[in-house]
Amino acid sequence: MPASETNSIGMELIKLPAGSFVMGGDWDAEQADENELPQHEVVFKQPLYIGRTPVTQAQWEAVMGNNPSEFKGGDHPVETVSHEDAAEFLQRLNQREENPGYRLPTEAEWEYAARAGSTSTYCFGPQTAKLAEYAWFQKNSGRTTHPVGQLAPNAWGLHDMHGNVHEWCADWFDRNYYARSPGENPRGPRKGVARCLRGGDWGSEAWYCRCAIRSLSAPTRRSPRVGFRIVQPHERPRPPRKPRGLMAKVFSSH
Repeated sequence: MPASETNSIGMELIKLPAGSFVMGGDWDAEQADENELPQHEVVFKQPLYIGRTPVTQAQWEAVMGNNPSEFKGGDHPVETVSHEDAAEFLQRLNQREENPGYRLPTEAEWEYAARAGSTSTYCFGPQTAKLAEYAWFQKNSGRTTHPVGQLAPNAWGLHDMHGNVHEWCADWFDRNYYARSPGENPRGPRKGVARCLRGGDWGSEAWYCRCAIRSLSAPTRRSPRVGFRIVQPHERPRPPRKPRGLMAKVFSSH
């Protein structure tokens, strides 16, 4: 099992190894959408920490002091939050944790994490029949979210990648971006009108829960089907140094 760390509000992040993977859908094996093509190799030269689960309502409340979710439950994923709401949460969390560099994952980081070394439709293989062991989706959710981490994790110990809630990514959405995506740590286009969403949710059919599935939404949209998880780069920004000696006296006098 990969190494992990836990922050002050109980968010556990799993360390993903540096490596490479083939990003995108397989046209023949899974009837991939055109915006999931062409398949292309992506390389990550540095490890990455990513949330073991989506951000929960209890974690959101600890930082933001409110709970916008439709399906209430402290251990359920927070939802009905926009991309802009998620950005504000991350800003406040970084201030609280002395700037550890938390952010949303890129599309490539998210898919790398979801696949966990696999090359098939789902992290566990191509069998739709097994999806209910890993994901809350249309077939088994009862039209609601569920507490995070209840179902089976992928090979890297990550839960709820295939379902429960769609997850915001940092990237702007571009349907044709894969054709010109850089091979190393791609970041997506610099601007756009919609942000990327990844994974399935409690209302999704099995096809929409695949590792390669791409969705999009306006960054201001709030939906009970949408939440997010966080990442943290291996190389983290250092907190500002505290003044010492004479300079400390100068700062303390103001």
